[in-house]
Amino acid sequence: MKKMIKFPSIEQFRSVIATVLRQYTFVGLDENGDAIYDNTKPKPTLTFKGTVKLHGTNAAVCWNASSGMWAQSRENIITPEKDNAGFAFFVESHKEAFMELFKQIDARVMETFTHTTITIYGEWCGGNIQKGVGITNLEKSFFIFGVKITPNPEEETPRPSYWVDYNYLRSPDDKIYNIDDFPTYSMDIDFNMPQLVQNKLSELTIAVEEECPVAKAFGFSGIGEGLVWSTSLNGNVHRFKCKGELHSSSKVKT
Repeated sequence: MKKMIKFPSIEQFRSVIATVLRQYTFVGLDENGDAIYDNTKPKPTLTFKGTVKLHGTNAAVCWNASSGMWAQSRENIITPEKDNAGFAFFVESHKEAFMELFKQIDARVMETFTHTTITIYGEWCGGNIQKGVGITNLEKSFFIFGVKITPNPEEETPRPSYWVDYNYLRSPDDKIYNIDDFPTYSMDIDFNMPQLVQNKLSELTIAVEEECPVAKAFGFSGIGEGLVWSTSLNGNVHRFKCKGELHSSSKVKT
């Protein structure tokens, strides 16, 4: 059956700091079942990757053996008849290209479509989806930034969902791009003193905001939205966003 598989909210930096500190200082439960933390334990230094945050609308394409392929907005399963900025129509018109991407994922992950739902997440942007940013000049396009494997919940021993590598996925001739093909950034964050990176985060965000690197790669000039930073820790992906203030807020056209 077709089931909505939402992309998680991208947190603020302070929220990721709190989450990481809880994970590393947790030492067990007391007699009442409450968590015990040891704040004297050393905290990790984690390497975060920064990718350009595009100002469009969150979108996804899913596939499993029983239901085939379907499109999603951030909140709903969508169809060409009940669409979001034309994304479901785009998916329907590029089924073969997306099917090829799903086959690539299946071959690498060594799962089978019979037992999982594979979801390709990205930003649907360009054209009239949003206004006042550099990528407005671009034709409507899909920029992949994540892939999630969701095992069948009816398995005898249910398994949790998990994220897999996505940087080999692209089909430029079909306006399907990979965000990792554009400028990326790297930053080591010492969670003993995470505040030390605040200025560097701000500098990079302002630079992207003043000149969107993705728009520039296509020969256009204009402002960007900011950066998304991510890292993996104990099987979990932690993400936070840094947004600038120059880009105008606007509602997505449906």
